[in-house]
Amino acid sequence: MANSISWVLLVSSALLAATAYILRREPGVAATHLHFYMHDVYDGPHPTAALVVTGRAPLNAAGEAEATSSSSSSPRRFGDIAVMNNALTEGPERGSARLGTAQGFTVRVAEQGTVNDLSLYLVFQVGEYAGSSLSVKGRVDTDTGVRESVIIGGTGRFRLARGYAFSRSYDYDLAHGGVVEIDVYVQLLQV
Repeated sequence: MANSISWVLLVSSALLAATAYILRREPGVAATHLHFYMHDVYDGPHPTAALVVTGRAPLNAAGEAEATSSSSSSPRRFGDIAVMNNALTEGPERGSARLGTAQGFTVRVAEQGTVNDLSLYLVFQVGEYAGSSLSVKGRVDTDTGVRESVIIGGTGRFRLARGYAFSRSYDYDLAHGGVVEIDVYVQLLQV
């Protein structure tokens, strides 16, 4: 008899625990994909990005700063810091519908090559995510075809977001700027 009572209590406890697990109210996670273009303009009458700190010239094999010339292969130097307030648009064309603004900075961190440390906010101004932003951080090597950065958080609809972003040069020249295509894959906390 004691054995059957123990068995009934054990089964009842298991059923109660299973019911509590199934009926719990935990927040869910939804995945979202965003696709847009960033217009990075370094020159002309209305630049949206600017070099604010000029780094040092590359070093030669002897450890001395190389003389730079206008024929240099890269207009950027180790330690350069650039800030941006670039338009985010639906399409790559200049007149495409504006979605928001990319605000942040990059620091050239490679003595050789084109590697930057990126800190960027994608601020959405229209549509479903108006008033919300995503925070992007990453090591960006502009010599690669596709660059990956990390989504480390956000505000508004993107609060507690996590994910990643792929960027690729659509029509870009390092000296003048251009258009960068961006795909964002983000997980949104559903409360």
